[in-house]
Amino acid sequence: MDTTVRVRFAPSPTGGLHLGGVRTVLYNYLFARQHRGEFVLRIEDTDQNRYVQGAEAYIFDCLQWCGLEPDESVVHGGAYGPYRQSERKENYRQYAEQLVRDGHAYYAFDTPEELEKMRQENRSETNPSPQYDHAVRNRMKNSLTLKEEEVNRLIKEGIPHVIRILIPKEERVSFTDMIRGEVSFETSVVDDKVLLKADGMPTYHLAVVVDDFLMKITHAFRGEEWLPSAPVHILLWKYLFGLDKMPQWAHLPLILGPNGKLSKRDGAKYGFPVFAMNWTDPVTGELTEGFKEKGFLPEAFINLLALLGWNDGTDQEIFRLEELVEKFSMDRVHSGGARFDYEKAKWFNHEWIKASNAGRLMPFVKPVLEAKGLPVNDESFLEKIITLVKERCHLLPDFYDQSFFFFKSPEKIDLEAIQPKWNEQKQLFFAEVIRNFELDPEWKASILESNFKEIAAANHIKPGDVLLPFRIMLVGGKFGPGVFDIAEILGRDETIHRIKETLLRLS
Repeated sequence: MDTTVRVRFAPSPTGGLHLGGVRTVLYNYLFARQHRGEFVLRIEDTDQNRYVQGAEAYIFDCLQWCGLEPDESVVHGGAYGPYRQSERKENYRQYAEQLVRDGHAYYAFDTPEELEKMRQENRSETNPSPQYDHAVRNRMKNSLTLKEEEVNRLIKEGIPHVIRILIPKEERVSFTDMIRGEVSFETSVVDDKVLLKADGMPTYHLAVVVDDFLMKITHAFRGEEWLPSAPVHILLWKYLFGLDKMPQWAHLPLILGPNGKLSKRDGAKYGFPVFAMNWTDPVTGELTEGFKEKGFLPEAFINLLALLGWNDGTDQEIFRLEELVEKFSMDRVHSGGARFDYEKAKWFNHEWIKASNAGRLMPFVKPVLEAKGLPVNDESFLEKIITLVKERCHLLPDFYDQSFFFFKSPEKIDLEAIQPKWNEQKQLFFAEVIRNFELDPEWKASILESNFKEIAAANHIKPGDVLLPFRIMLVGGKFGPGVFDIAEILGRDETIHRIKETLLRLS
């Protein structure tokens, strides 16, 4: 018997990839890698009305950026294709028809008008949204109420119809969730879901069961919002393939925002990203910002997602992907919702930026600076700058704010911060600093600092009184890394030039 672990992520190509979706990918990926199994990505595009052009390619771009590429997909191929449900259409009808033959499903010919009439007639305070269930199905136009000859005639004439599952009235269905333990449902509150639509396409309920079986999926991880659908899926597994073939399920906790489940609107309202990458709605043109474009490293994004609902039982918070593969376990995933904290997310990114060497940061930082028009062709020069300023950067765009002055003289000098305490003594001090810097045989931060402080002492000036003016001369304001480190990287000529320029403005 084949015991290979096979997991799947099955997104619908209807829009941007929410961080909750990426977390589902991550947990699938970690579980598959830990068990030397296979990670499958299946496109669930059965609802063609909701299909959005470009969304499928966007999903793959996101996973590539995250470093969570599947083993099998429409892009990667595999032995269990096609990996788009719309290309597997013929698979589903035979199973839907089998359910009808076995008495577990039925044809329903109700028109939209008849369905609306049913809802209107059955709506009440205790039942505001009437469903097509055991209470109404025997009063509707379906193969449970029509004679066989009439059913055959309607089908032969091509009258639009769907196939619905026949939910038993009073049964208890249960399964063991890998996170939540034993979960049970009463079928009396479950409606007869549509399995096959009038256009011949399956609904999610039928397609997910059939595809998980045909693709030999052993474990299925999905969000807890799918728990209400579980009884339908359990019954389908029972009727079609046997419960012994059903994958082990885990329903992941919701990711919570400031007001309940984290939504795209939360991001727009509170100013933080909720998608992996920028997504522009092709219809409305609305842009939803992504973690990538906001300035997150993929390692940091993966790290923070892993801890949104899981921990390894220790206080450790920074994990490389290899460590996550080693330590991840479903029994340590929480059943309660995980609250997303954007400040904590930025902390993760800051820690990863600090821990990364200049070579790793280069391909992320260079485009940020190039986009601002800075000349960054000299990579050895850029490496020195990245190494110096990275500890001050929480997001990748911070590298511009912390380093632009290395590439061009600041356009604005905060003279107002210097002038109130400026005097002739300080003017003469900096003139002497210039002469000293011109003669310094070795241009190193430690030597520059030593000489600077010696000159201050000789002139009876506290170093603190001239360090701030020196910083402002070099960078334009009260910011940046160590001022002598800045001077070392700027070089002798540029440092002296900037001091002279500021002295002219102050005189």
